[in-house]
Amino acid sequence: MISKEIENCIVKYLSQSADVADLDLLNKWIVEEDNQVIFKTFVKTNFAINLAMDDPNKDNIRERLLKEIRKEKSSFYRRRFSSVAKYAAIAILFLGLGLLVKQSFFGKSSNHEIVPREDVITLQLGNGDVRIINEDDKSYVIRANGNKVGLQKGDRLIYNKSYSQSELVYNTLRIPNGKRFSVILSDGTKVHLNSGSSLTYPIEFIKDRVRKVQVAGEAYFEVTKDENHLFVVNTQGLNVQVYGTKFNVSNYSEDDAAEVVLVEGEVSLSDSDKIRKKGGEFFLKPGFMGVFNKMNKKISNKKVNTDLYTSWMNGNLVFRNATFENIIQKLERHYNVVIINNNKDLGQETFNATIETEDETIEQVFNYFNKVYQIEYQIVENKIIIN
Repeated sequence: MISKEIENCIVKYLSQSADVADLDLLNKWIVEEDNQVIFKTFVKTNFAINLAMDDPNKDNIRERLLKEIRKEKSSFYRRRFSSVAKYAAIAILFLGLGLLVKQSFFGKSSNHEIVPREDVITLQLGNGDVRIINEDDKSYVIRANGNKVGLQKGDRLIYNKSYSQSELVYNTLRIPNGKRFSVILSDGTKVHLNSGSSLTYPIEFIKDRVRKVQVAGEAYFEVTKDENHLFVVNTQGLNVQVYGTKFNVSNYSEDDAAEVVLVEGEVSLSDSDKIRKKGGEFFLKPGFMGVFNKMNKKISNKKVNTDLYTSWMNGNLVFRNATFENIIQKLERHYNVVIINNNKDLGQETFNATIETEDETIEQVFNYFNKVYQIEYQIVENKIIIN
């Protein structure tokens, strides 16, 4: 049961007549999980009632509405703004809920639906040949001499465990926007690659020499510990020396800085353009993020919640005090769409949001940006244009 005061606040909110006091009260009340379930039911009911007003088949609407209200599972999102954006602080809790209800009532709408571009995952072999990776297939990676060195199965590529005695032969794996992929290197190291990323690595590391790979974009490493073979990740001017550990690297070409988040173990950061000298490394502790400024080459660090930076592997995009421009970049990469923002002031606004991308389409995300923050947009072919 809820109080009459809370019920009135919810009704005012849904009718867009709530004042600041109403919103503050709702913000405090909705923290409890049980209250979130209650509020969710109000939102679903309100959506279906509005829908029914324009639908001639009232009996069908009523039956579907009752079925929806009884459902317990629904994704929800948390986001908190200031001042006029307080509506978003509540509604973002259920980002995508409105379209989720709409789709379950009527099925997926074909109007203004964005179809991702048909970019593909590619593997460049040591001889320069490029192969397309089909995630539905199973195939072998074969050297020029005919030897099988790896197996691709689904969204993972696994290399044979071995060390070379003489030469390094490199492969380059490129992941387009809208996809993720994993590779297990010949030493057992696991690398999870995010959308719009690439990894260059030897098919076999040379015995008694440093293991070195190069990454652009974002990747999560689970490095096999081997005291006899150091592991180094190079990412556009930054060297990350690894001591058997788990960490995330994010360094897209458009970024001003490279970020390394250490989950477990130990890594050191150093400017790859300078000759390494004793004491020139910057060591990270677990739970900290190292930031390499690409302009001045300085390295800093700060304590972070590592889950926020690794959630992409589970299909979640998590933003904390992120500018809308930053959010747009990640949405473009994940959903493989083009977003044009003509509202420059909006681009500098900051948001907190969690988007469960495996359950929500880009249309759903922007539908709620429109509802809770009055963001005007239109869909033209594969582009979202914000006015």
